[in-house]
Amino acid sequence: MKTNFSLLFYLKRQKNYQSGPVAIYMRITVNGKRVEMTSGRSCEPSQWNTVNGRSSGKKEDSKSLNAYLDDLQFKIHEAHRQLTLHNEEVTAISIRDRFLGKQGSYHTIIGVFKEHNRKLEILIGSEYTKGTAERYRTSLKHTIDFLQWKYSAADMDLRKINHEFITEYDFYLRSVRKCNNNTAVKYLKNFGKIIRICLANEWMSIDPFLNYKSKVKPVERICLDEREIARIASKEMVSERLEQVRDIFLFSCYTGLSYIDVKQLRVTDIVLGVDGEEWISIKRQKTNVPSQIPLLPNALTLIDRYKKTEAWKITGRIFPVLSNQKMNSYLKEISDVCQINKLITFHIARHTFATTVTMLKGVPIESVSKMLGHTNIRTTQHYAKILDIKVGADMAKLRAMANHEPIKFSEKSNIQIK
Repeated sequence: MKTNFSLLFYLKRQKNYQSGPVAIYMRITVNGKRVEMTSGRSCEPSQWNTVNGRSSGKKEDSKSLNAYLDDLQFKIHEAHRQLTLHNEEVTAISIRDRFLGKQGSYHTIIGVFKEHNRKLEILIGSEYTKGTAERYRTSLKHTIDFLQWKYSAADMDLRKINHEFITEYDFYLRSVRKCNNNTAVKYLKNFGKIIRICLANEWMSIDPFLNYKSKVKPVERICLDEREIARIASKEMVSERLEQVRDIFLFSCYTGLSYIDVKQLRVTDIVLGVDGEEWISIKRQKTNVPSQIPLLPNALTLIDRYKKTEAWKITGRIFPVLSNQKMNSYLKEISDVCQINKLITFHIARHTFATTVTMLKGVPIESVSKMLGHTNIRTTQHYAKILDIKVGADMAKLRAMANHEPIKFSEKSNIQIK
């Protein structure tokens, strides 16, 4: 970026000045902002040329003084040139510091990112989850790789990060990393948190995200219907491990619990509800929001099936849950065995509970939202968008009502009349 830069040598008289040599000062001005510093020399006011900023004397001492000031001027201009050459922020202060040989204190994006992640790791379990920490570790890796790909640099001064940096990072995620729109937006959202930290600490003066526009696109959510649930439940599995994965998946279909909440579900989380029946009472791992879920008979049957296992007695956890990756791998095998032509992941169980198990049976969306532990009912409304079958059922009720009150039409027109 072009800067307005100037240098002025001038005499600075003290308030009680009466006579004699006066100190020569330098004034560095960049874009209207200036700093002043002494040159270390002085000159008689009668021998000072204000226009040229030099001594007007003819003697050797005046020539020596002017040569010294010329050398200072060259060094100041060289400091300005070096800052511009290395694409560093050019200010009156940065020029002065470069001239004085000061390294200059500045923050770098990777340094701030690593410090953020270090603190986040310490707070795992109290304020953050392991999943959150993993997402920021991945985001940091992508940022490091992007800097190397685009700038051939291991790190970058925060002051160099601008709108172009953000748009190039977006392009890198979509093209080189092959991220889809929503994944790219989420990585940039994580990066945006680091930028907000820098802005709050005044390490940056301009938000590079100011004119960046990108939105998460709606994703078509898949759920299982009643026939598919029944097919999975009744199918004989070829191994005990597949049976366990099937049972845990079905339990999530009947309760709406996420993977991590099922994995951490303990015996003590089963309590008597307000209706005298057994309920699940937990705080969701993701949002720390209380979730109270009445247990359906099928869910209770699955719990009873695992009460006799050694894992229950040793760990206190109800189900022997594998890693999410392995669970999804086995679920793919189960879908193939059951001839279900859908990409089944463990999270599909949560969708299935919200739709097939509850809302399609007439459970109000407010109740479903509370059981799912959503902080906003709009999150639950995303599930309702896939309920075409419910739309058909609701319209069937309307047809039945219309049959009881047939509408009469005029013989001359199709206009509805009462």
